[in-house]
Amino acid sequence: MKQDNFKVYGYRWIVLVAFMFIVAITQLVWITFAPITGEAAKFYGVSDLSIGLLSMSFMIVYIVVSIPASWVIDTYGIRVGVGIGAVLTAIFGLLRGVWATNYTLVLIAQIGVAIGQPFVLNAVTTVAARWFPVRERATASGLGSLAMYLGIFLGLAITPYLTIHFQIHGMLMAYGIASLVAALVFLGLARERPATPPCPPGMEVRSLVFDGFKQMLRQKNFILLLVIFFIGLGTFNAVTTWIEDIVRPNGFSSTQAGTIGGLMIVGGILGALVIPTLSDRYRKRTTFIMVALVGATLGLAGVAYATSYWLLIVAAFVMGFFLLSAGPIGFQYGAEITYPTPEGTSNGLLILMGQVSGIVFIFAMDSFKSPGTGSMTPSLVVLIILMVLSLVLSFFLKEPKTLLTESVKPVDAA
Repeated sequence: MKQDNFKVYGYRWIVLVAFMFIVAITQLVWITFAPITGEAAKFYGVSDLSIGLLSMSFMIVYIVVSIPASWVIDTYGIRVGVGIGAVLTAIFGLLRGVWATNYTLVLIAQIGVAIGQPFVLNAVTTVAARWFPVRERATASGLGSLAMYLGIFLGLAITPYLTIHFQIHGMLMAYGIASLVAALVFLGLARERPATPPCPPGMEVRSLVFDGFKQMLRQKNFILLLVIFFIGLGTFNAVTTWIEDIVRPNGFSSTQAGTIGGLMIVGGILGALVIPTLSDRYRKRTTFIMVALVGATLGLAGVAYATSYWLLIVAAFVMGFFLLSAGPIGFQYGAEITYPTPEGTSNGLLILMGQVSGIVFIFAMDSFKSPGTGSMTPSLVVLIILMVLSLVLSFFLKEPKTLLTESVKPVDAA
């Protein structure tokens, strides 16, 4: 006899919020030094590139750890997988504060948190799939991604102020305490899965991890999506890492750089709330990916050429709103077109592409600064061209069949 409905549980929101907390903290730790690059370089007596390495270490480590982390998440679940990331974030986040005055030890602590990061970030679509019905999954993924952006926003916006009032060592210790609290909240509140699957019978079944890799890499749509993430996420990682160096040649201070970067993330937070929700409502993925890429490209052009502070703020907000809203839709789209590949596997591979490109773009932008002025405008022009290419590729994406599969409605349960 055909089952007419299935249950969804209110506790899914508690699990999601606990997960969002640890996601936000990992991103805050990652981006800590971006808005104070110059000041941190003086404090530690190193170059700007050495400070950039504190952020790049996350991308480098991600390349090595991403696939094993996805395997752990897909094999042992979110309690074990994300739990490992949460514990590493708490331990090494605190050690950053303890070792705050020594650059080498801070770099080691950064690498420790970086090892934990993929165990957290690669679980975004897994949490959505374990606890949410198909019709809510882009929204849930959007909220998970929103937590990434919120963590980055806090790192960009408040780090300069905390550094002014409490110095670098005080700021790092405060972030270490926050890391510990976030880990304890996740470990205390997160549950593996609800009593019954939040989807029609059979839809919760996924293939083995390495079988999933083979299936993913045979799909044209997923290959195109990988290229789009390579460009889009790499652009975001590079721009946020060098935000102070991008605006400094135009006479803007580190505090203004933090504000500009922060408003870019505020735009992303709003975008992650609005665009994925519309994607779920209208049951479309590719259309909203295209719209996001158009807006992001225009915003990036504004960041490259704006000379007035208010125009730069508007451009950064527009870029963030559209570029960061494309992330959660892309994650969910990837999970849907690669079904039955495990969600953690597709999610992890997409982020992995952005980490690889982020490293390439960051080194390239530093290498091709304009002599004398240090301007990064030429590099930003190249990124604009790449974003246009990603927009062209998005027109070849096909809508996933999964959106049409869930024909029955969920019943709310406690």
